[in-house]
Amino acid sequence: MRKSLYAVGAVAVLGAASVAAPAVATETADTASLSVLHAVPDLTVDVYVNGDLTLDDFTPGELAGPLELPAGDYELAVTASDAADASEPVIGPVAVTLAAGGNYTATANLDAEGAPTANFYTNDVSAVEAGQSRLTVRHTAAAPAVDVLAGDAVVVENLSNPDEATLTTDPGTISASVAATGTTDPVIGPADLTLGEGTATIVYAWGSLEDGNLALATQVIEGLHSDPAAVPGAQAGPAQDNTVAILGAGALGLVLLSGAAVAARVRTARVGK
Repeated sequence: MRKSLYAVGAVAVLGAASVAAPAVATETADTASLSVLHAVPDLTVDVYVNGDLTLDDFTPGELAGPLELPAGDYELAVTASDAADASEPVIGPVAVTLAAGGNYTATANLDAEGAPTANFYTNDVSAVEAGQSRLTVRHTAAAPAVDVLAGDAVVVENLSNPDEATLTTDPGTISASVAATGTTDPVIGPADLTLGEGTATIVYAWGSLEDGNLALATQVIEGLHSDPAAVPGAQAGPAQDNTVAILGAGALGLVLLSGAAVAARVRTARVGK
């Protein structure tokens, strides 16, 4: 499930940084996990859930969560950082439904033309094949459609904002780059990405190509081994840990992929303020 909504914001160049998001217990049968990625440059905000202030002074590049919430319907709203309440949001409000046992990420980001927007994604936390790693790439940047290359080989073609591509690959460190569709001249990368066995790594490209501030955010969900007894060093429990690394485009880029299965396009609906 993915929904879009209109936002108001500006863009600024971001340098390399690293931010760690706190880990929480895995969701139970009656709860869902929600992470929130702030990927609209130069816009500090507050985030309200059902009218209650949940994230205060949320800055670009931050990944919050995962928040463990009771399953059900929620209204998310993003306001200016000095707002007294959620009555005048700059993003939303948007209604979302969190299913029991579900794992979700909401993003505030730019669309392909550079207008602030947001998306709501469902994260695949099903078991990963033994000895393998799952990689999902989400295009949330103000940039045209791209191809993803592993070395000189194109492994994902024509990925557009706000679509995603998912594949299962061997764990380890891979080197990749991103180029405009039909070209091989990188706009991001090449760079290395380390993929852990039994994990789901979600990579977000965000920022603006025109403004020269493309950045990379990485969310990692651990403990997805399909058969812990068969994989050396595997964990027996489904623990979750999210981390995010924000990388300036001049230093590192969107990295991924060896062999690709592009996830189905999910329809988005924009809600204007």
